Amino acid sequence: MSTNYTGGCLCGAVRYECNADAIFMGNCHCRDCQKASGSGYEAAVGIPAPALKITGNVKYHESKADSGNTVSRGFCPECGSRLFGKTSGMTQLAIIMAASLDDPKQFQPGMDVYTSSAQPWDHMNPALPKFSKMPM
Repeated sequence: MSTNYTGGCLCGAVRYECNADAIFMGNCHCRDCQKASGSGYEAAVGIPAPALKITGNVKYHESKADSGNTVSRGFCPECGSRLFGKTSGMTQLAIIMAASLDDPKQFQPGMDVYTSSAQPWDHMNPALPKFSKMPM
């Protein structure tokens, strides 16, 4: 049985649903995610892209990742809430921002990535595997 993830933005203009198991859950500490989240890391859930159903208008900002791939960060153009991510390097993967879940307790991080960029004030869970860059 698949997991049902639902969520949306702060103002309610964008909603999503995904009925599939997560491929991964983790915290990304890269500088791009720090700047996009306004925090020390971004909590993300990787899911199969075809399983993600979005209602509402989403705007995407594109940038180049360390790998050279294009990373697209999706947000609500009304309230600015960060919701999604995708990369040109893995087109079958979609990312949901964990804080946008209706039930954020569904997020169970399994790793910390880009720890080489982690801030000294960001105290990571010592029980999670750490990767200086992206392990995949």
